Amino acid sequence: MGVEIKGSPVSDEEFEEMKAFVYEYLSASVKNEEGGGRMRWYPWHSADYRFNHILNVVNLAETIAEREGADVDVARVAALFHDIAKLDADQEVHAEEGARVAREYLESRGEFPESFVDQVCKAVEDHSFQGDLSRLSKEAQCLIEADMLDKVGANGTALMLLRMGYEARTHMAAAEMVDRVLERGKDAASRVQSETANDIAHRRLKRVKWFREWLEEEVPEMDAETTSSPRGRGP
Repeated sequence: MGVEIKGSPVSDEEFEEMKAFVYEYLSASVKNEEGGGRMRWYPWHSADYRFNHILNVVNLAETIAEREGADVDVARVAALFHDIAKLDADQEVHAEEGARVAREYLESRGEFPESFVDQVCKAVEDHSFQGDLSRLSKEAQCLIEADMLDKVGANGTALMLLRMGYEARTHMAAAEMVDRVLERGKDAASRVQSETANDIAHRRLKRVKWFREWLEEEVPEMDAETTSSPRGRGP
């Protein structure tokens, strides 16, 4: 008698249903919160922005998990739920609240194995961990690495420049904003554990460095202007 080989516990259709649920949950969080949501400091902290970030993290987590031998389904589902509570829970507890929402969803929809649900929820709960990533599961590592990497590179630079416009700064402040992305990228590169995430981090850092060099070449007075610019809270 042959050994039964099980496929993915999450079908494409089920994953699409999860995506729809996450977007609807984020949208409801914004509508139900007075003032438009806890994180509406800037226009892009909306359901659309948060959902786009989540999808970016899903893609990165899948890539890292595939190359590093982690459970891809656990990593991608955890990535999908990791920031679901970001718009309606305090920053300090949004990971735990996200894990709670993920568990409620997974236990009430479909017939997912208990071990799978536990792994997903544990990864979501751990995704704000600030210590040594080697202490966590491979799947939680993939999620945290993906979460950090989404804010690095061209995407991170675009978000910083959007913030510059919202704060009514002139283009002369661009170098300072790009420097913040570089600092964030260097921090991510120092924390990631996997070879895959490390490669992605350094590729993205190169892109930001090139952009910074182009700015210096085209706007020679930029550095003197940005040294006196105030620093604030980033996206």
